[in-house]
Amino acid sequence: MEELVGNWGLTGDTVSIVTHTVLVIVAFLLAALAGWICRKAVVPVLLKLTAKTEAKWDDALFNEKVLVTACSIIPAIIIWQLLPWTFCDLPTVREVLTRLTAIYITVMSARTVTVFIDSFKLIDDPRTAKKQYLYSICSVLKIIIIFIAVIIIISIVVDKDPSTLFAGLGAASAILMLAFQDTIKGLVAGIRLTNNDMIHIGDWITLESAGVNGRVEEITLTTVKVRNFDNTIVTVSPQTLVDGSFQNWLGMEQNVGRKQSRRVFFDFRSIQLDDDGVANITKFRHHMEQWLSDNPKVVAEKNPLVRQAEASQGGCCLEFTFWLYAQAWADFEHDTADIMEYIFAASAEYGLTIYQASFVK
Repeated sequence: MEELVGNWGLTGDTVSIVTHTVLVIVAFLLAALAGWICRKAVVPVLLKLTAKTEAKWDDALFNEKVLVTACSIIPAIIIWQLLPWTFCDLPTVREVLTRLTAIYITVMSARTVTVFIDSFKLIDDPRTAKKQYLYSICSVLKIIIIFIAVIIIISIVVDKDPSTLFAGLGAASAILMLAFQDTIKGLVAGIRLTNNDMIHIGDWITLESAGVNGRVEEITLTTVKVRNFDNTIVTVSPQTLVDGSFQNWLGMEQNVGRKQSRRVFFDFRSIQLDDDGVANITKFRHHMEQWLSDNPKVVAEKNPLVRQAEASQGGCCLEFTFWLYAQAWADFEHDTADIMEYIFAASAEYGLTIYQASFVK
């Protein structure tokens, strides 16, 4: 290159400047060309190969974002390999640029690995307990990858062997344990949640003390994100769920029907015997059991029950227990209201009076 530049009629220091300039331009062009080939040729081929396989996990793990992020490392590797030739007679510049390039390669490599780890969330079947456990492990792996990348970057800056820095971290382990105590507690709590199959993404949970009543959207090491039915977002720690008591409605949703139990008190003075010697409240109880069994909103297979509960100062108590097909909150409440309103109205036909306390002004 120096001979070529010399043939252009240049002399002195100008030859060196022009030579290095041309070499830098060539190096950047080669790096850009390598990156362009990876993005425009290699990535589409790999995506087509994964799309042709029957397995779905490779489509998620080797998605376009992962491959494009990996392609960003290739130009830096080209530059790193060409630096000794480009600045062969400028050792200081070569050393500085080599370290900067190495730092860039380290950062992009760590980013590629973290993006690859995040791609596990794209795999189907989010309700699997093993997958929830895998999410916790992936979160730990991301922290480890970032930690290792930081150590390598520091070793590049200070020009030390990374193993030396790792060996020196043994004395600082107590400080690291203190700094990451929330993460460690979250990991342990997350493992308990997943191993005991207590919670999954998509579950409907309620935790009154934290104002939680909605669907689980995300589970991480430190937070469980829940979207309430009013579209507010509530985040609680896994430790809170493990230490406290929360209600998971998964069993109800997987089962047919949602249970409802209501009590109605009747005035004792309205209970009478008819000509057949049968109490009117007995006939009303049998009528309601049959009516509930015939109601299309009620799961008849679960045998609706109207039983005599313990009486109190409020009067004679009948407890109505039945299962409704509707599980959504609004539909469930509306169907319950329709049934209870019929109970209130039908009781009058049997001469029963619903107890109602009177107040003296």
